[in-house]
Amino acid sequence: MSLGIRILKDRLMKVVIVLLAFATLLPLILLLFTIVKNGIGVVNLKFLISLPKPPGEAGGGILNSIVGTLMLITIASVISVPFGILVGIFLAEVRNRFTELLRLLVNVLQGIPSIVIGIVAYFLVVKPLGGFSALSGGVALGLMMLPMVIKNTEESLKLVPFYLKEASFSLGVNYTRTIWKVVLPTGIGGVLSGILVGLLRITGETAPLLLTAFGNPFLNLNPLKPVDALPLLIFNYAMSPYQDWHRIAWGASFVLITIVFVLTLIARGINQIWKTRF
Repeated sequence: MSLGIRILKDRLMKVVIVLLAFATLLPLILLLFTIVKNGIGVVNLKFLISLPKPPGEAGGGILNSIVGTLMLITIASVISVPFGILVGIFLAEVRNRFTELLRLLVNVLQGIPSIVIGIVAYFLVVKPLGGFSALSGGVALGLMMLPMVIKNTEESLKLVPFYLKEASFSLGVNYTRTIWKVVLPTGIGGVLSGILVGLLRITGETAPLLLTAFGNPFLNLNPLKPVDALPLLIFNYAMSPYQDWHRIAWGASFVLITIVFVLTLIARGINQIWKTRF
């Protein structure tokens, strides 16, 4: 085979790879373009700080949904982050049959459909409390977020060099303090990146919230009462017969995509900074 033919084949393969990559990104590009085109003109300060109007009335905002989303994310983080970090440390440091079983259960939990988690949260939290609430929605989202925190914590701590622990042991530091004062601070960048990835996973979830948080057209700060969230608002408004609600749904979609995009940039930044240390 001549050199010219080999160079031609190499260039053709590069063109094919670029075209395939573009074809893969094309649906995402079209989706983002559609959301930005229809939603960016809706978003302004009044839209962000106003409450929804009654059905049929023009105007209104998404303040209740933004506050509800923040409440749900906070409750989910309080539930999943401490427990997830502890389990991740355990999986990274202990190796036996129980950890293998626990790791398998974490993988299974990560693959459970969100609607099933919503049903579980409904029977475990909603029914005992006697009604829908932000707490039940936070529990459902926390269960979805938990496997990601566990797996990212485990993998991050496994990358911490063993000589750091040896140095700590040589100074007479016990095992527990070595984990909390040496290993965890060293791998904290990967742990934080995993937490943000978990937040990305739950920020746009709708199915479990339909069975737990339920939605609320009013501003509510009580975690034991129903709350609205951006995904719920988008779902309900997009299916409504009101044209103005469709406009609000596009605006809320743009706000949600913006939140996800910012969290993605922060997660990638933390991950890149942490990787440069090793």
